This record gives sequence, structure tokens and C-alpha cells, in this order.
Amino acid sequence: MCPGRCDAMGADMHMLKGSNTPVPTAALRVELGWRTGPGVPDADASALLLVSGKVRSDADFVFYNQPAHSSGAIRHEGKRNTDGLVTDTLLVDLTRVEPGIDTVVLAASADGGTFGQLPDLHIEVRDAARGSQVARFDNPGATTETAFVLGEFYRRQGAWKFRAVGQGYSSGLEGLATDYGITVDEPQRAAPAPAPAPAPAPAVAPVVSPPAAPPAAPPAPVRLTKVTLTKAAPSVSLTKQGGTSGALRVNLNWQVRKQFSGWSGKFGRPAAMHSDLDLDLCALYELTDGSKGVVQALGNAFGALHRPPYIHLDGDDRTGAVASGENLTVNLDHKNALRRILVFVTIYEGARSFADLNATVTLQPQYGAPVEFSLDECTVPSPVCALALITNTGGDLVVQREARYLVPERGVSPQRTVDHAYGWGMNWTPGRK
Repeated sequence: MCPGRCDAMGADMHMLKGSNTPVPTAALRVELGWRTGPGVPDADASALLLVSGKVRSDADFVFYNQPAHSSGAIRHEGKRNTDGLVTDTLLVDLTRVEPGIDTVVLAASADGGTFGQLPDLHIEVRDAARGSQVARFDNPGATTETAFVLGEFYRRQGAWKFRAVGQGYSSGLEGLATDYGITVDEPQRAAPAPAPAPAPAPAVAPVVSPPAAPPAAPPAPVRLTKVTLTKAAPSVSLTKQGGTSGALRVNLNWQVRKQFSGWSGKFGRPAAMHSDLDLDLCALYELTDGSKGVVQALGNAFGALHRPPYIHLDGDDRTGAVASGENLTVNLDHKNALRRILVFVTIYEGARSFADLNATVTLQPQYGAPVEFSLDECTVPSPVCALALITNTGGDLVVQREARYLVPERGVSPQRTVDHAYGWGMNWTPGRK
């Protein structure tokens, strides 16, 4: 344990509440971690950049709905689940923190429970380049809190330090955010009944005053809501969420639970999975003019964002990392040209099935709450999975969670299998990437 000042580059930097340690002025990976299981709620990491204890504006709040700071100093990288240990990661580059910022608060909010229900709760700071541990703060004493400040980086005599804080809030992320000066978009409340009108005053001559300047429009408040799709609640209207313009970013990230590569043997037992697993995020589209097509890395059909089909595949990733992963962008400014989009994923190489793959899909509208869901465990020899169906019905954009594993017939490609299952009716030819 580290009762006070610690060697920041030491090998096992466990800290006590209130203690501090120097940290390198470098890019640091901050991981909020806990052990998941039945009845264990989810949690989300966040960061606030402060000047004298307050944010300068709502833009200094980095969390799941606002995942990057404009300075590039902080980026929310998202969650991973490795054998039941869940981590939600922030990348904090102290070399890019603006000179006026004196503190970076590292916080978290619980989703569906309290922090006392999160086993092995901790925050760990690592050097992003070297991977070495810089600091770690375990068991901050959480009980019934729904939001927590676990630690903070702060400037001291031209250098940076990390302090283990452990301050809880019972008012959730909204209470924590407003405490640091964030304006939160609160749900609409019923207006109070109007007071009775006063008796009319005696008539007097009007006083003519110069017209007042119109008040400046207040900045849009921060929205803390997010949407998680499940089997019981599989769809959401982007229109009702306000996400009908700008860019819709679809991200797929994954983690291999065990080293498997598909199914083999008489009883379909899984065989060893290769380390060079290559998943491809794809999309079938149908436009309102009747044209149809596919966006995928295979055949270099990456699409286009500002001309039909208004869908673009960013690239081809093999890591499954949340910060990169497979990304697809839809231009919702042209939503009237879109009739339906089916987002799906195929295994290009490295495995014959999705068995033992832990994957998460996130749809992040430029405006509106993010939509996320996890894939079910794959129990069939499937190399293709339909992820989400986006439909435009009378201007209402609806996202439907599919999470549907498909098994191609012998000699039939995964793309053709998806086409047949959803009635797209396209002609397919072999392709390579």
C-alpha cells in the first residue's frame, strides 16, 4: 500500500484514500474497473476539466454522450469485458491539457444500481505508451452512491500529480455534473398553476423606454441519457431521441473470451481460434429511389458520405479496439433518401464462427442519445451476424436490435445469406479485399 507520496513509476502503485503520487506528463490510460456478475450494475467513466473547481463550459465534460474534448486531451474509449473483469477507459494526454486547466477530475456513474454493488471497484492509471502501472486506487468505500469521484490529476509546481479521492454522490451523474458547473438537460416538469390575476391598477400614462436588446441564447444543456437495447426492449426511435441529422456513427468492438476458431468434430465442438481474427462490418442499403447495394471492405465497396448511398465504412480493423474497431458512418442529413439499412458483420478470416466472441455495438448520433447493445452468445456455427436494422417510415428513423446469427448453406456466402434472410434481392459475385 502507498500511505502517502509514492514512486510514480513503481511496479505496484496501490494507494490509500487522500494520498497522492507524481505522474509523468504524458499520455495516460485511466481504467475504471470492476468484476461483473448476476445482479451487478453497469458503470460509466467520465472526466471534467476544471479551473478553480469549475468547468469553463459544458464542453469540459467528457463522458459517453460527449466522448472527446476539443483539445484532444481526453477521449472516452469505452468498455471491455475480459473474463468477467469490466473496464471503462479514458485516454488522458496530459501534454495536451490547456494551460488554464488546473485539475482533471476522474469520475464514474452507476447504471442500474449503486457503487456498493460493484465488486473489486478500482481505478488504475497506466502509461499509455509503455503499459506500465502509474497508480491504482482500490475499494474507495462505496456503499449506496450512484456517482463517484475516484481520483484526479492536478498541477503542482509545473508538474502533474494523481490524488486518490473517493468522494460519492447519491444524486447520480446529474448531481455530480451540476456540482462542477455543468448545465444538465432535465426532464420536463409540469408547470405550476398560474396565480390569480391581480386587480387592475389605475390607468397611468405609459412610459416609453428604448427597446431592450434580446437576451443571448443559453447554450444547449448536456444530455445524460443513453439507450440500451435488449431482447425485451429491442428498438428505439432516433426521431424521438432528436438524432435525425448530422452523422450517425456505428461502432463494433469485440473481445475474444477464449482462443477458439469455430466449430469442428462430430459434435460441433469449437476448435482453436487464430490470433489474426478479422471481422468486417458491412451494411446492406435500400434508398427511396429503389436502388440497393452493399457497403463493405470486400471489393473496396467503402461507400460515400456526401453522395449516394450516404454511408461510409471508415476502414478495416483487426483489433476490435473501442477507440478504433470497425466504424460505419451514416449521413442523416440525407435521411429522406434512405429507406432501410441493415448493419451486419462477417468473419473474413481467423475463425469459422462467432463462438466465444464478446462484441458490443454502439450507434452514436451526432445529436441525441447513444444506442448500444451486446451480442448474444453464439451457439451455432455462424460466420455472419445481423446486428441492427435502421428503417425510415414516414420520416421516423427506428433502430431495431437484431443480434441474429445466421448459418449459410454449403457454398453460399455470408453476404448472400443475409440478403436472403432479409429479402434484399441482390445479385452477388465473388470478391476480395
